[in-house]
Amino acid sequence: MKKGSRYDVSGLAEAQFEPGSNEQVLRNRRGIQTAAEMDVLEARALQRVMSEAVRQFGETHRFTAADICGLHKAWLGEIYDWAGNYRQVNISKGDFPFAAAAQVPVLMAQFERDVLARYTPCVFADRAAVVAALAVTHVELVLVHPFREGNGRVARMLSLLMALQARLPLLNFAAMAGDRREAYFAAVRAGLERNYQPMEQLFAGIIEQSLAASAP
Repeated sequence: MKKGSRYDVSGLAEAQFEPGSNEQVLRNRRGIQTAAEMDVLEARALQRVMSEAVRQFGETHRFTAADICGLHKAWLGEIYDWAGNYRQVNISKGDFPFAAAAQVPVLMAQFERDVLARYTPCVFADRAAVVAALAVTHVELVLVHPFREGNGRVARMLSLLMALQARLPLLNFAAMAGDRREAYFAAVRAGLERNYQPMEQLFAGIIEQSLAASAP
């Protein structure tokens, strides 16, 4: 976790950062002290786990909160002791607080009951319904932010798996990165009022770009 560039975490002791990292990297099993090295390690692990998940979860699978934890554990379990477990600390991005840590287990149970059970498996008759399913599921999971780190990437992993259930190609999430991240975060914040239209617009664009890129 890069101090000041990803998430500000309140109430944590310095021991939770890797010694020698200048508070740039969370304490980890590899003793990694630089953010650049950690970014590479996490990216490689994510690619491996995504390939495994594509084979594991089929078109008829209904995702659960346990699946979300399992994906996080499979991805980061060799790096962080707390991988796959709900966070115990409150976190925020700038002045935007995510759900209180004490509420995460309850909120994830609600997410499974009200969102995952409704929108997965992601097999709907028309594209608009698929876009809505992706948008709602993504926004609600990011708002809960169940883990200390990696929430956005786990949410994108779930979106990708859902898109494959809908027989779409692998999604290109460039519209959520770089100079477009502010629009992405604005779409997440809109979900606080159950306004999913901004995120639907983002996903509609992502799907169109991904389809165009996959065309022969």
